Amino acid sequence: MKLGVFDSGLGGVMIARAIKDHLPDLDMVYLGDTLHVPYGNRCKDTIYQYSLSCVEYLFSNLNCQIIIMACNTASATALRRIQQEWLPKHYPDRRVLGVVVPTIEYALDKGYHNIGLLGTNYTVNSGIYIEELKKINSNISIHQVKAPLLVPLIEHNGMQWMDSVLDHYLQPVIEQGVEAIILSCTHYTCLKDHIREKYGVDVLSQDEIVPEKLKDYLQRHPESDDKIGKSGQTEFFVTELTSEYADQASSHFGKTIELSHIHYKEAA
Repeated sequence: MKLGVFDSGLGGVMIARAIKDHLPDLDMVYLGDTLHVPYGNRCKDTIYQYSLSCVEYLFSNLNCQIIIMACNTASATALRRIQQEWLPKHYPDRRVLGVVVPTIEYALDKGYHNIGLLGTNYTVNSGIYIEELKKINSNISIHQVKAPLLVPLIEHNGMQWMDSVLDHYLQPVIEQGVEAIILSCTHYTCLKDHIREKYGVDVLSQDEIVPEKLKDYLQRHPESDDKIGKSGQTEFFVTELTSEYADQASSHFGKTIELSHIHYKEAA
């Protein structure tokens, strides 16, 4: 069996690379729903249906034991419903894990009390980060910013316009005296070093958080870890394949990768 990594696009490739760097022996498969990227500007029901269909495909067609939902929008929208309603009926011995709670745990472990958050429209509107943080520490201040232009710029190699866009989104947050900025979209991981250098603030990037949290999870759940192969095999699948995306994915993974095009049926 395999570890699955699911995202709407390039963000999941960066998470897959980080997991491979930390846990190189794990057999892993990545599925990017590139036909429907970005998720962040879509409605709740659509995001849920896309997410569920990808999860179903990873379980039924690609033999995954655990799936990392490496998409904050999907984690905010679909994760709980899949975990609580769909998974017990269809795959009770398998697991789907998100990226929101591990990121919140990491931020709290760092002791921050005044935090900025950069996210997609949907993630910010959902209030998931505020909700989860306030459950643990009601004294934390969170300054959220919707950043709908970032994913298209990252997906389409628009880095030459990034500085002015980042200034527009982040300058008001920096002026609030935040101690750190959460990048609440896995696409944004490629911007972490630039933001650190440009704004002089700590950045909580999920490619630096998820692999360690996954390693800890597998150590605590040997019943799942033991089922995942350890041959180091990695496969990549997408729902729409273009030469531009293939080049971008290889660049972000750090080496040339072979992408296979798949079609999924909408899960019931």
